[in-house]
Amino acid sequence: MARHPVSRTRRLPGAGRIAAYLGAWGYALVLVLPLYYLLVSSFKNNDEIFSDPLGLPDSLSLTKFSTSIHDARLDLAILNSLIVTLCSLAVVLILAVPASYALARAKGRVATAIERAFSLGFLIPTFAALVPTFLLAAQLGLFHTRTFIILFLPATSLPLAVVLLTQFMRTVPDEVEEAARMDGAGNWTVLIRIYLPMVVPGIVTVLILSFLAFWNEYLYSLVIIGPDQAQRTIQVAVPTLRSSLSTDFGVLSAGTVVTLIPVYAVYSVLQRRMEGALMGGAVKL
Repeated sequence: MARHPVSRTRRLPGAGRIAAYLGAWGYALVLVLPLYYLLVSSFKNNDEIFSDPLGLPDSLSLTKFSTSIHDARLDLAILNSLIVTLCSLAVVLILAVPASYALARAKGRVATAIERAFSLGFLIPTFAALVPTFLLAAQLGLFHTRTFIILFLPATSLPLAVVLLTQFMRTVPDEVEEAARMDGAGNWTVLIRIYLPMVVPGIVTVLILSFLAFWNEYLYSLVIIGPDQAQRTIQVAVPTLRSSLSTDFGVLSAGTVVTLIPVYAVYSVLQRRMEGALMGGAVKL
């Protein structure tokens, strides 16, 4: 049976769709190209990097990776970054979840003013708080310690965490909470058994954004912790692979790739959980 020519014409993509595809692939190429350049440079020497930046390496030797880890003690730096990041994330959740629950259920001008006060945290520039933070660390006797960074980093992420989680908690129906309270549930029971399971996408979003910010933080880690090899984080350790006289850019690229591996692993795991939670919520609705 012959097909109607009009139906075949309708299946052809329009100019707008083709432009959208080209734009999407072009944007993906812009994102992937720097990562490709960084990865192939990890297997090259300086002459190969400058003569053929995007060419494939002649060998896949892992010498550059082992040299970067040994020279800058990246293994110890990764451990320090994990300690700082995970402890800071725990502090963020411990403070942000109860605060968001209270703001989401509260009504009145005081609650609105407090929520707006958290929003003002976005307006504080990073450099503006550097000197007061330095003086506070010295006053508390926590200068050159990871402890102060663990206590300080949650303050930088708390406004975003509270604002996001408050909006997620407002989507929980009042009838669900009223039913739980009729069964004798208290505030903590309602928060842990009712709200937390229903705002998992918001919590995962906060974890992803906060993890990326804490792991990549450089300025305050350099100023507060300093270059102490026993305590410095990964973002402070990697620049030590660069020299003012002769830098092996292959080793520097390999060290940078090492710092990206934990970020990619954590982001992949949390992103899948967030998508699963969102799909589960959509099915329930």
